[in-house]
Amino acid sequence: MGGIVIIGAGECGVRAAFALRERGYDGAITLLGDEPALPYERPPLSKNPDSQPKVIRPVVAYAEARIDLRLGTSVANIQPSDRTVFLQDESSLSYDRLLLATGARARVLPGFEGCLTLRTDSDAIAILTRFQPGARIGIIGAGFIGLELAATARKAGAEVVVVEGAPRVLARAVPPQIADRIAVRHLAEGVELMLGRQVTGADATQIALAGEEPLTFDCVIAGIGSMPATDLAQHAGLHIDNGITVDGNFRTSDPFIYAAGDCCSFPYKGRRVRLESWKAAQDQGSVVAGAMLGESVVAGNVPYFWSDQYDLTLQAAGLFDLHSPIVERAVDGDGSLVFQCQDGALSAAAVVGVGQSMTKDFKVLEKLIEKAAPVEVAVLSDPTQNLKRLLRSA
Repeated sequence: MGGIVIIGAGECGVRAAFALRERGYDGAITLLGDEPALPYERPPLSKNPDSQPKVIRPVVAYAEARIDLRLGTSVANIQPSDRTVFLQDESSLSYDRLLLATGARARVLPGFEGCLTLRTDSDAIAILTRFQPGARIGIIGAGFIGLELAATARKAGAEVVVVEGAPRVLARAVPPQIADRIAVRHLAEGVELMLGRQVTGADATQIALAGEEPLTFDCVIAGIGSMPATDLAQHAGLHIDNGITVDGNFRTSDPFIYAAGDCCSFPYKGRRVRLESWKAAQDQGSVVAGAMLGESVVAGNVPYFWSDQYDLTLQAAGLFDLHSPIVERAVDGDGSLVFQCQDGALSAAAVVGVGQSMTKDFKVLEKLIEKAAPVEVAVLSDPTQNLKRLLRSA
């Protein structure tokens, strides 16, 4: 059969499939998804207990684009030597080029197997149906997923305790000035934050803490990060380094196999990074489609993250070095804005505010990062300086 085979029908894989058609590719496209459901958006899973999964594209769109979408289809292994994908049902597919968009899976540490985790729509149903008035919910991990679930549970009337080993929330994700704003809001909403606590184990109803009595809940959720889904790549002999290793064109160590999305690590400004975000999956899906068609591409879109908790929206662009100086810029209202410069240019920025109140300022900062425009810290931190004017001058 040949053509292009895509393993993984999440945001990245779906975007790549349609981008191939948009770029004029007329060959066969086979999109394999191991879940039975039509491909859906994952960010809303942690936020709304009453909504159905939002599909990425309606089913008719795949047929119209001549994309052979195969749901509930698991891949057994890949044989790069003859460019063949073997499926669990013992059938096989040949390919001219292969894209691995296998995403990531919830991290489950030894001793935590009984906890609920969030990755799929069925995970969301299992979790969100537990969010009832008076229910006692324990959440391990104060990252984005843990805190978003905490906000959703509190809005549903549940009692929530978040246990985190680090001394603050969002310790690996955003600067303390932004994280503190989020923490204060959770405390005001009645969430109990147990920070700097060592969790030694957990199951469906208990969290064990070092030197303390176990905590008992109606439901325990582990939100302790995720792991790139690299098993197929590893068994195929591809190079792995914090994900499937790819170059600036998203090509793996095999010239006919590409990888994109949560499962891959790629070069960005002199370092190798792996991103887990809806925006990165979208961007990389488009870029890798061009790469597979021989276009010269650059894996350099500005990393972007966001999180909605209560009525607050947190947005971050670029990658912060949390061990280097971070500068705060005063803003009108009750929003917060911080940024970081490296080598005379803006390298990262983050904002938090009610709804979209900080989005205009954030978009300007995001464009300044993209342009790698020279900026002076003193000027950028001065609230009397108009950000749009700074962008125009750049």
